[in-house]
Amino acid sequence: MNQNKLKRGVPMRRSKLEMYIDILKVLAHKGPLKLTHIMYKANVNCSVLKEYLDFLIQQGLVEEKTIGKKRIVYAITQRGLTVLKYFRELKIMLPTLEEELAKIPPTLY
Repeated sequence: MNQNKLKRGVPMRRSKLEMYIDILKVLAHKGPLKLTHIMYKANVNCSVLKEYLDFLIQQGLVEEKTIGKKRIVYAITQRGLTVLKYFRELKIMLPTLEEELAKIPPTLY
């Protein structure tokens, strides 16, 4: 069931950030890829994927390439790889941050 966590037996939706990261991961591990291949590997519907790819391209994290006369593929950029690296590091640190926040009374943050 993808990486979605279950909350009371119901799969939780991925946030935009999680979907961006999933797309970047797919391109980092399997890319460059055509739109349909990204769609299946990242589990994102086509219209949403186009919107998210446009955003990632605008941010310089993904680039669109034309192979041959017509074939369009998408590839992660060096900047995209850097973002993935920092995201992984942040994810490693988050459990520690969550534990520290749990010690602080909610009224203080």
